[in-house]
Amino acid sequence: MDHPPNQRRPAAILAADIAGFSRLMNEDGLSTVNDWQSARADIIKPKIAEFSGRIVKHTGDGFLVEFSTATEAVKCAVEMQRNFAEFNKDYPENRRMNFRMGINLGEITVDQDDIHGDGVNIAARLESIADAPGICVTSHVYGHVHKIVDCPFEDIGEHQVKNIAKPVHVYHVKCGFPGHANNIVATTAAEDFAPSPAPTEIPSIAVLPFDNMSADPGQDFFADGLTEDILTQLSKFGNLFVVSRNSTFTYNGKAVRAT
Repeated sequence: MDHPPNQRRPAAILAADIAGFSRLMNEDGLSTVNDWQSARADIIKPKIAEFSGRIVKHTGDGFLVEFSTATEAVKCAVEMQRNFAEFNKDYPENRRMNFRMGINLGEITVDQDDIHGDGVNIAARLESIADAPGICVTSHVYGHVHKIVDCPFEDIGEHQVKNIAKPVHVYHVKCGFPGHANNIVATTAAEDFAPSPAPTEIPSIAVLPFDNMSADPGQDFFADGLTEDILTQLSKFGNLFVVSRNSTFTYNGKAVRAT
């Protein structure tokens, strides 16, 4: 999938990262790096090649891929998640590499080493909404693939994502990947704000997304990762109700006044 640089064209974009990667590195950096390298060599690279994708770049804890069609992107994501589940099965829950994936279909601008545009930015934002392990896609992707990909889809409504003017309609791909998402309550937005049992007995906490105060848009991933790590750590307290990531990340990029 070689293309001349500095051109605009449509593409399906898949953005992925490992949830809680900073915690994994802090607990056992050498094993985490070795596992990450094995995942890239044994699962990510061959599966992307199988579905005719092109790895644009690896990030510290994830990767960005472009495909010619939304169908190839979603099928590849599902296959990778199934392979990651097999990869994780012999690991204790706190050492598993659980991947979050976002897929969007849109126009991108290509240069020699990277791809740019709202199509890429939205895929990256969907990644932060997805469960771990999990896949989120836009309604545009859903419209192309829901009759082709043999998976149920859950409509989780519109989400306002950072640096994108209009809300993005999002679907979860519900293929029942084996594995365990973070112990954060991960339901639909309506369920997130439904009254919880015995609210006076269980303290509740919500962690709003951190804002990138620098001039470098590339640091958005760091800010989102920091928020995710805090949510993961808080979710370990059994006597604490943690509002889900799906709910709090709807405030990403918004000025929220505490009352």
